[in-house]
Amino acid sequence: MAQIDTSKVSRWDQHGREHVVRVQRTGVQRTISCDTCGWRRGAQFLPWLKAEEHLAEAHQATVDPTAA
Repeated sequence: MAQIDTSKVSRWDQHGREHVVRVQRTGVQRTISCDTCGWRRGAQFLPWLKAEEHLAEAHQATVDPTAA
């Protein structure tokens, strides 16, 4: 049985709205999906970078809430 792990990448846009992309790992396969628009993609390498790129390009969400 494969272990399932989920993490998320969240960014804020210039209007203060939060956008979240979830990264789900099942075994060696990773799937990234956007909570805002439903976009989904398989990503074997660098899924968090691809999630950040989607947020910046599709939603202009570039503010990292964890940055100091």
